Amino acid sequence: MKFTDEQASKIKEASEKYTDDIVTFLRDLIAIPSFSSQEGDCIKRIKEEMEKVGFDEVRIDAIGNVIGTIGNGPKKILYDSHIDTVAIADPTAWNHDPFKGALKDDIIYGRGASDNKAAIACMVYAGKIIKELDLLPEDITLYIAGVVQEEDCDGWAVYEMITTQGIKPDCVVLGECTNLAINRGHRGRCEIKVTTKGVSCHASAPERGVNAIYKMLPIIQGIEKLQGNLKDDPFIGPGSIAVTSIECKTASLNVVPDECTIYIDRRMTVGETTESSIEEIKALPGAEEAEVSLLQYETPSWTGYQPEWDKYFPTWVLEEDHPLVEAGMKCGEILFGEMPPTSRWVFSTDGISTMGRLGIPTIGFGPAEERHAHSVDDQVRIDHLTKSAMFYSLFPAVYSKHVK
Repeated sequence: MKFTDEQASKIKEASEKYTDDIVTFLRDLIAIPSFSSQEGDCIKRIKEEMEKVGFDEVRIDAIGNVIGTIGNGPKKILYDSHIDTVAIADPTAWNHDPFKGALKDDIIYGRGASDNKAAIACMVYAGKIIKELDLLPEDITLYIAGVVQEEDCDGWAVYEMITTQGIKPDCVVLGECTNLAINRGHRGRCEIKVTTKGVSCHASAPERGVNAIYKMLPIIQGIEKLQGNLKDDPFIGPGSIAVTSIECKTASLNVVPDECTIYIDRRMTVGETTESSIEEIKALPGAEEAEVSLLQYETPSWTGYQPEWDKYFPTWVLEEDHPLVEAGMKCGEILFGEMPPTSRWVFSTDGISTMGRLGIPTIGFGPAEERHAHSVDDQVRIDHLTKSAMFYSLFPAVYSKHVK
């Protein structure tokens, strides 16, 4: 397929024509709370819209993801947009109701506007445009998936979808917010639990026992010293480590605690692994007798599907000259007159499974800016919706031509 200015113009016209529909659909999605493992109503609303705009097939899989399919070619593309959100914390801190999808000055506000409901709204209407303008080459199957539980455990639900539900993509485009850049990787992470044991006694005579909190102190100090002394990568950035929670077991407030536990968020750059991260903790002063382990994810999905998942999330990077990256940049050039920049996320995405665990080439392109994710200013610009719909509409044809 040879791309012309006329074709690009038709895609732009169609995306602009359906922008109001995208906005309405996105506001509907924002109005449906969809915290991790509670996404059922939102998934059903997406299924309804996919059927309305004419996808070839729409289904909800056993995990609870919604999957719309267009085409039946041998090359398979997966568009991934998670549709769960984090909670809202203090509602009085918001300038706009987080569940109203407030529209002001061509910006939509609300929980999930940036992360990541805007992308699925654009992808669904890209499906409509693809059908309407006959943009899908015969050699392509396009899957568009609204994915659950990414916020709780990024990568788990899409991994299950690919490995157990018959979706076998050759490449993946993530809709996570990129500010309309082509993202090609991010740091990995793991969640680590450290426990120290002591001996309880009456707090009036602490010398009779062993305080588990005191045994934890040198470990915490060692973790603090690790930050800033971890590996670095010129593209992905440095590794990081932080204690994010601490708790203890004690019979009462006048009893010396006999157990203390801390939880660690460890972000891993290129060259770092879960195994090396755990060994770093075990080597700290005071950790000789501590229990150090990887956390497990066990929260069932809204359909009752039970996960068995170690909470490690591999670092991944796709080479800048990879054909998939080049296809994404070419798609942007055709539509917007210049190649979009390439970048990486600071946070983590479903790419930890698609590329990190499964080795499926993955890029990201999405509306909104990462800085608004999880914030009380969660938002997306309407022009980003239009441009994203354009990109998602044309990309399969560019991929078909560019990637052999």
